[in-house]
Amino acid sequence: MLKTIFSLPVDLYKNRRLVLKLAKNDFKTRYAGSYLGIIWAFIQPIVTILVYWFVFSVGFKPGTEEMGVPFVLYLVAGIVPWFFFQDSLIGGTNALLEYNYLVKKVVFNISVLPIVKIISALFVHGFFVIFTVILFTCYGRFPDVYYLQIIYYSACTFLLVLGLCYATCAVVVFFRDLTQIINIGLQVGIWLTPIMWVAEKALKSHPVLQKVLQLNPMYYIVSGYRDAFVMKSWFWERPSWTIYFWVFVVLCFLLGNWVFKRLRVHFADVL
Repeated sequence: MLKTIFSLPVDLYKNRRLVLKLAKNDFKTRYAGSYLGIIWAFIQPIVTILVYWFVFSVGFKPGTEEMGVPFVLYLVAGIVPWFFFQDSLIGGTNALLEYNYLVKKVVFNISVLPIVKIISALFVHGFFVIFTVILFTCYGRFPDVYYLQIIYYSACTFLLVLGLCYATCAVVVFFRDLTQIINIGLQVGIWLTPIMWVAEKALKSHPVLQKVLQLNPMYYIVSGYRDAFVMKSWFWERPSWTIYFWVFVVLCFLLGNWVFKRLRVHFADVL
């Protein structure tokens, strides 16, 4: 078990320069050929934020004003980590398909490919974290020590999606429909996670349902970002939820690593 957990960091450290180089190239070439280039990586999430902000501020009233925070701040603090998770999961799942020419090389360590896609998504995430900080500052909410938790919760998202991607990128080589299933799951997941709605208000009379929804690890991460930006509380103030999350991540990583190693010997033949 320990060998499985620590083998990946060792591989990552040995190939750190290659990983960073591939991640930078992936980020630059993702929108190669288009007039706006990498700007498209930022336009789509911003447009999505504006649409949700308009719909829920004008059409529906989620009730964030009762918490003393404008809805746009509540929305951005929750949707920014979701964008990171979504981009990383989709990119990491398709990593072996996209870099199939590297998979066929015997000397290349293909275990770093999902990490390359996640780091590429991390570049965009860094921009949106800065965007969120600036937005909160414009509303008179200046950075404080609680913002340091963004590093922690970004690491939570990174490790969670990495464990998932090791399983999904291996399975999708043999079952291409998995990509569509993941897309549908993400469409459903964004509504089951309290991003556009206030969990404390909507689920006040349904405590059991709230406990069930909290089994979703992204619920923990989204709530964590809001704790840093809005609620001003620390992750260790909810120890049981934090322990559950990390147990989930470790199990997810072990399962993903096991699936990846079992199937990797067949990758070159199928691709």
